[in-house]
Amino acid sequence: MPYVTSHGVQLYFEEAGSGEPILFIHEFADDLRSWELQMSYFSRRYRCIAYNARGYPPSDIPEKQQEYSQNLATDDIANVLKGLGLKKAHVVGLSMGSFAALHFGIRYPEMAFSITVAGTGYGALSENHEQLQQEARTRADLLENEGFGENGGTYALTPPRLTFKKKDPRGWLAFAKRLSEHSALGSAQTLRGVQAQRPGFAEMEKDLKKFAVPLLLIAGDEDDPSLEATLFLKKTVPSAALWVFPKTGHSMNLEEPDLFNKALQDFISAVSANRWEIRDLRNQSNKML
Repeated sequence: MPYVTSHGVQLYFEEAGSGEPILFIHEFADDLRSWELQMSYFSRRYRCIAYNARGYPPSDIPEKQQEYSQNLATDDIANVLKGLGLKKAHVVGLSMGSFAALHFGIRYPEMAFSITVAGTGYGALSENHEQLQQEARTRADLLENEGFGENGGTYALTPPRLTFKKKDPRGWLAFAKRLSEHSALGSAQTLRGVQAQRPGFAEMEKDLKKFAVPLLLIAGDEDDPSLEATLFLKKTVPSAALWVFPKTGHSMNLEEPDLFNKALQDFISAVSANRWEIRDLRNQSNKML
């Protein structure tokens, strides 16, 4: 199996195609297999890479909580690229992966052609940051004691997943099965070390206002926990643009793959053609007339 090493942890990856590289980073409830529809589509023109985060087999599953953090998740992106001999890539993240991608754009801007942040913002605003921390710790304890259960248990049926289940029952069932195969320990420590401790957007606002890497934000309009936070990023990051998918929940790359692929292709094409512009400050006026 192919691996790269980051801070002593082996990370399993897969790749396909050739050309300008695109790196895909999965969400908490899934793994690199969730990007199959994107890998198949984009590998016709690009070198596509996806990897499993630490704690997600066949990547290593460190036992200690201190071996999981937002900074380590961000370093893992850089080390995957370095391990593959790549200086830059288009970086695409969903949910947990989108937080890592956003931090990557702040800490390693020289290594990113562009950043795509999809389904981001859970617990990132000040009014719900403490709630996220508490829920992450509670869920971690539950996972460590009981695991995910058959078909991903209750986690696969959280409200932002219901549109996916109704729209594409077969696709949702494949997602839920992958979730049930995850390591309870790895997922629990990810919740404790990453989600429960990552900074909120208020703490990041100074860096976000200076963010210069081309940024595409994607949100589903049925994914309530991410909508306001994504809008905050749109208003704060000068290089950002926002695409909202109608009647779509959290896992929009699975739920609406054609729409997702079009949005990402248009974005990457614009960046590659040097036609992605920083927002005109005149657009931030509150004047209506």
